Amino acid sequence: MRLSTDERAFFADRRAAVLDRLGPDEALLVFGANHHLRNGDAEYPYRQDSDLWYLTGWPDPESALIIRPGHEHPTQLFVQPKDPEREVWTGIRPGTEGALEQFGVDAAQTIDCLKDTLAELLVGVRTLHYRVGEDPEHDRLVLGAAAKARRPARKVGQPVPDAFVSPGRLLGELRLFKTEHELDLLRTAAGITADAHIAAMKAAKPGMMEYELEALINYTFRSRGGNGPGYTTIVGSGANACVLHYVTNDSPLPPDGLVLVDAGCEFRNYTADVTRTFPASGRFTKAQAEVYEVVLAAQLASIDACRAGRTFDEVHQISVRTLTEGMVSLGLLEGEVDALIEDESFKKYYMHGTSHWLGIDVHDTGSYVAEGGSRPLSPGMVLTIEPGLYIAPDDEDAPERLRGIGIRIEDDVLVTEDEPDVLTAACPKTLADVEAACS
Repeated sequence: MRLSTDERAFFADRRAAVLDRLGPDEALLVFGANHHLRNGDAEYPYRQDSDLWYLTGWPDPESALIIRPGHEHPTQLFVQPKDPEREVWTGIRPGTEGALEQFGVDAAQTIDCLKDTLAELLVGVRTLHYRVGEDPEHDRLVLGAAAKARRPARKVGQPVPDAFVSPGRLLGELRLFKTEHELDLLRTAAGITADAHIAAMKAAKPGMMEYELEALINYTFRSRGGNGPGYTTIVGSGANACVLHYVTNDSPLPPDGLVLVDAGCEFRNYTADVTRTFPASGRFTKAQAEVYEVVLAAQLASIDACRAGRTFDEVHQISVRTLTEGMVSLGLLEGEVDALIEDESFKKYYMHGTSHWLGIDVHDTGSYVAEGGSRPLSPGMVLTIEPGLYIAPDDEDAPERLRGIGIRIEDDVLVTEDEPDVLTAACPKTLADVEAACS
């Protein structure tokens, strides 16, 4: 895999940003993801650790990155050695030469050199940004290197790590604010995702299997140049739409039922996250349309609140209030709206949050709190807006005409200096536009 000029510049800029934020007695260590077995000796498709990707674009396993301010080689990448025999089976390895030429780090060594080199680099480091507890083998290597560094450190009067801090705190803040390069990738992922949802709307017919729509969606992702789905595609029809993370996708679409599709394309490791709900028949029933309009009103109100200075929790509370008002008007709840929110009665039908950060991970890193309160939104943040209503088919408290209806509407929104920018706006969501797409 070769990086474009823009990608090389982006990854170099990310490493420079980490160097700027590390103190002179700090270092950061990130390992590449391991292969994971699916069953027997069959492996899942490989996907790089998100933090290592964010800093290097390195695509292969058995890898690690050390960033050490003040060192002769501040950024060092450790990679698989060239191995002609293994490369016959698994493909060309860039090796250390490729790491230097193609990926722009200051130094590169083979992964077997990591323990000794790490011991040298930890002399003078008091705080190591490293994720303890994620991989026992990595923990043993890091702790062994820290122990090995003690003697030479004493001789020169330098510290060795006495604190391990998750790199998520530092990298999470960086990843939370998207660069123009990242936004270009997210927009591409969003465009492919919109096309996949539209294709599913057009193809859906009563009696079709959920997995047929899943296959069409995932095909669209790959055929348009995406990595594939950024998370497991959800196609829940009828009462299955009331199961939040339904992934079985093995039921036929009911004649008068809705189809909830939660699917996002991953493009160059950045993912979209979109949910649309549409009628298998191509036309909403009166009851379905009533519930849909409540969810859509909540979503539009929360999207409008995605402005600099508003808080993450404010965005959620706007959906909660709009949905709770809708629950009362639909006959799902009785009472004063404020009281129903206060005692959380609304959670019977809306039991999840409205938003999460989005980027390299579908639930991307970054804190949701600041100074003890909900985090204010700032330009460059990308978040989902995904209110929903889920009325179980066996809910005897709900009006019979509403039972078994599950609806979620989700878009990806960029916070700007001005109006919210809905990256996934090309995907239909008004009643009229959805029905038109289904025809």
